[in-house]
Amino acid sequence: MAYLFTSESVSEGHPDKVADQISDALIDHFMAFDPTSKVACETLVTTGQVILAGEVKTNTYLDVQAITREVIRKIGYTKSEYMFEANSCGILSAIHEQSADINQGVERANPEEQGAGDQGMMFGFATKETDNYMPLALDLAHKILQELSNIRNNESGLIGYLRPDAKSQVTIEYSDDHVPQRIDTIVVSTQHDDFAAEPEMLAKIKKDIVEIVIPRVKASLKPELQALFNDAITYHINPTGKFVIGGPHGDTGLTGRKIIVDTYGGKGAHGGGAFSGKDPSKVDRSAAYATRHIAKNLVAAGLCDQVLVQVSYAIGVAKPCGLFIDTYGTAKVNLTDGEIARKVEEIFDMRPYFIEQRLKLRNPIYSETAAYGHMGRKNEVVNKTFVGPNGQKISQEVELFTWEKLDYVDAVKAAFQI
Repeated sequence: MAYLFTSESVSEGHPDKVADQISDALIDHFMAFDPTSKVACETLVTTGQVILAGEVKTNTYLDVQAITREVIRKIGYTKSEYMFEANSCGILSAIHEQSADINQGVERANPEEQGAGDQGMMFGFATKETDNYMPLALDLAHKILQELSNIRNNESGLIGYLRPDAKSQVTIEYSDDHVPQRIDTIVVSTQHDDFAAEPEMLAKIKKDIVEIVIPRVKASLKPELQALFNDAITYHINPTGKFVIGGPHGDTGLTGRKIIVDTYGGKGAHGGGAFSGKDPSKVDRSAAYATRHIAKNLVAAGLCDQVLVQVSYAIGVAKPCGLFIDTYGTAKVNLTDGEIARKVEEIFDMRPYFIEQRLKLRNPIYSETAAYGHMGRKNEVVNKTFVGPNGQKISQEVELFTWEKLDYVDAVKAAFQI
C-alpha cells in the first residue's frame, strides 16, 4: 500500500538558524586565525538580545560582537521594526576556557592518536532518489526556501514584502517499493511586512508562492522529478494567517535545535548530536560528515540503492567502538551488511585525526553549512577573507563540503569488485 513521508526545512532567518550561523561564524574565525582551536560555542537569540556561551582553547582573540553583528546583518535583520536588528541588539558573551579534563582526552603527543572529543554515535545516509543522493522530501523543502531567500535578497521588486523568517514542509507519496509517485502536500510559512487587509494579504502570498516560487523550483529539477508536481497538490501557505512577528522576536532561537533539518529530514537516523558551534575534534560533527561521505560513495559506486552508516566512539579513544551498515536490502553484492561494514572499515580510517585530514576539516568552512543543510550541498573551492580585532586580514582558499565528494568511488568498486 502506498505511504506518505514528510520532511521540513527552515530559512536562514529562522531563529534557531540565526543561532547556528552565529556559532559557525565564530568557528570559522577561530579556524582562520588558529586552526588548532578547540571550540564549543552555543548561541541564544531573542528579542533584541544575543547570548554567547561555551568553551574555547585557542591562541587567538576575536571580536565576537563584530562577528555576531555581521552575521545578523547578512541574514537580513536590519530594520528596527523586526525587534531584532544587527546594529542595536545587545550581545552578551559568556565564553570561557575549555576544560583541561576534556582536552587531555583529545590531544596526544602523536597527533594520529587524537581521541574522540566525546562518546556517542553518528549516522550518515545516502539514497539514489536525487542527483545529490539526498532524500527527496528534504531536498525539495530546502529548494523552496532557497528560492524564497534568493528572491528576497536579489529580486526584492518581485516579492517585496518578504522578511527573513520562513519554514517549508513537503509530503511525498511513495509506492510499496519505495519509489516517489507524487507530491501530496506543500507547506510554506513566510514572515512578511504588515498589510492593510489580512484576506488580501493571504491571497497575495499564496498566489506568489504557488505561481512564482514553486514553478522556479520545479524548473530546476530533472524531468522525472518535475513529473511529481501535479494539480492535486494540497498547499498550506501561511496557514495560521498573519506572520509579521517572526525571527528571534517571535521565537527564541538556540544553536543545535534543527538537527533533522541539518541532516536527512527524518530518513535514515540521527545520533542526537548537533553540529554548529563545534570544532572538528567533536565527533558529533566530524564523524557525521565522515559517515555521509562513506554512504554517498557506497551508493554512487553502485554497491546499493540506499544505505545507513553508523559509527560510535568512547571519549578520549581514537579507535571507533564499531561501524554498522544497513543497506535496507538493496545491496548489489553477495555479502551481508556486516561483511560490507568490515570491508568499509578497511577503506575509510575513522579515527578522528584521519577524518580531519581526509575531509580538510581544520579550515574555516563552517558558515556555509549553517543554513539549508549540512549534507547534499555543492562541493566547491572558494576564497574567504577574515578580519581580526586588530585589523589583521587573512584570505584563504578553502574547499567546502568535502564530505560530498565522490572521491572514493573507485576504491569502493575495487574493494567490492563492482
